[in-house]
Amino acid sequence: MFQQILVTCIGNICRSPTAEYLFRRHLGEGSTVQVSSAGLGAMTGHGIDSTALELLRESGIDGSAHRARQLDRSLLRRADLVLAMERAHVASIVRMAPEASGKVFLLDRWLDGQDIPDPYRQGRPAFEHVYRLIDNSVNSWMKYL
Repeated sequence: MFQQILVTCIGNICRSPTAEYLFRRHLGEGSTVQVSSAGLGAMTGHGIDSTALELLRESGIDGSAHRARQLDRSLLRRADLVLAMERAHVASIVRMAPEASGKVFLLDRWLDGQDIPDPYRQGRPAFEHVYRLIDNSVNSWMKYL
């Protein structure tokens, strides 16, 4: 069904890489589904935020290889499913590539359909809250993959 999943946010250093790595863990070794991430205003080349990285590590996930990259039309074209953190991101993606509109959804689509807030430059409690929201949202997609 979905072979290429692309998760998006703004900077590609907090939310979208967290979701990318959580999807990979939930899909498991040997999955044919490929998951990647990108940002609408990516901090290109930067690693994952240190607090987001710490939370992944506490869950047994090594996200240290992540490097932020800019979202572009070619990435959208290759993806079978594009998941965004906020409604505004969905709208921006559709403006960028109207042909992708049928495959762009909120990450939280199957739960509350709510935006997942950006924890960037906030304290650990904000990151923990966002991590839980992302993990629950990723879990909600698993039955469709």
